[in-house]
Amino acid sequence: MNTLLARSGDWLRDNGHWIRRLQWVVVLVYAFLLIVPAVMPLPPDSARMLDNLTVFAQFVFWGIWWPFVLLSMVLFGRLWCGVLCPEGALSEWAARKGMGRTIPRWMRWGGWPFVAFALTTIYGQMVSVYQYPKAALLVLGGSTVAAVAVGVVYTRGKRAWCRYLCPVNGVFGLLSKLAPMHYRVEEAAWRASLDKRQVIRIQAVDCAPLQPIRSMKGGSGCHMCGRCSSHRDAVTLSLRSPTHEVVEVAEREADGWQTLLILFGLLGVAIGAFHWSVSPWFVALKQTVAEWLIERDILWPLDTDAPWWLFTHYPELNDVFSWLDGSLLIGYILATALVMGSALSLLLAGAVAVAGGWQRRRFHHLAQGLIPLAGCGVFLGLSALTVTLVKAEGVPVHWVNDARLVLLGSANLWSLWLAGRIVARWTRGLRWVLAMLAFVAALAWVDAAWGYMFWWW
Repeated sequence: MNTLLARSGDWLRDNGHWIRRLQWVVVLVYAFLLIVPAVMPLPPDSARMLDNLTVFAQFVFWGIWWPFVLLSMVLFGRLWCGVLCPEGALSEWAARKGMGRTIPRWMRWGGWPFVAFALTTIYGQMVSVYQYPKAALLVLGGSTVAAVAVGVVYTRGKRAWCRYLCPVNGVFGLLSKLAPMHYRVEEAAWRASLDKRQVIRIQAVDCAPLQPIRSMKGGSGCHMCGRCSSHRDAVTLSLRSPTHEVVEVAEREADGWQTLLILFGLLGVAIGAFHWSVSPWFVALKQTVAEWLIERDILWPLDTDAPWWLFTHYPELNDVFSWLDGSLLIGYILATALVMGSALSLLLAGAVAVAGGWQRRRFHHLAQGLIPLAGCGVFLGLSALTVTLVKAEGVPVHWVNDARLVLLGSANLWSLWLAGRIVARWTRGLRWVLAMLAFVAALAWVDAAWGYMFWWW
């Protein structure tokens, strides 16, 4: 199997010209499905995927594209980024023809993955990005324009946008830690290749995502494009344990920004974004605040004159946000993020403390154990739209809740296995048991959030 993978890596390296052509095909399809529906009339309620381009594009983007891109990260690492992503291809192309400026310090700030993910997720809910083509063009198209602009200004033929600013870069990096394959770097072989007689004929790798290949231990930043395959006879596409990067590599590399993205981003902001539209608590809160405002003759928050690019505004479909709706939506998502993230932080801190005393690095390391559950939750949330669209086509979906339960249970077991391996590096016996009980409580806290969304509300 490793031999086949190694040959696959070499094939990617040797057929880069075909990959570039494939990327341009993806760019054209992406642009067509993004732009054309945005200039067409909104579809009627009776429209279906096979007879309406707008509904078809909605299904492609939000029913197939994004859920299964996330799944691909867990299965193949960031192969999507290196081979198919239209933004990455356009940003790299622009950088080859652009100004070639040095990447500035502000762009290297470690908080961008969390901030970009949170802002994009919240703004997408404000404009109903999953439902309307103009909103999709604004959010996805705006991100693509920004990727090209960054490419035009910074680096020479590299993907500075993907490395630092892409809104899903951090999420992809976390999920790819679970992939059962990566480009393994053999340090001994690399050192042997540095013989002076060989240096002249060994060219440097054109690594678009700017990875330090020689010291690369994990795959979270690698785009799996194959350009470095067999470089210096030291880089090989290989199988690995799905626990390797989380349990071993993350012990040294996990940091506060990754923890923030896991606890307050994927398990906070994302859950709030999926929750609010089905939450009776949100409806009750909105009614209570609206009554309070009416009693005091404060009526402007109930106006529905916000533009569509700020809050959802489609009166022809009776889908209009008031200023109150939009404000409470933002507040609900932020409050969910605060409650979920804070509770999880306390439970993980307790687990670290009982496992042998508080250490910040251990806290960040243990948080990585929640990656399978966090990724599964986002997949389930996005695939809820898949289910809705498929159901509208008359396809039976009675099996969906059972499938959700299986996926959620599997993700819990995976997270539990990772956490058990991590805590076992610190302690054994009773302390291990107590730490794992605290981690199980963290899993239950997350499971309850999905239980409300899919089964209890």
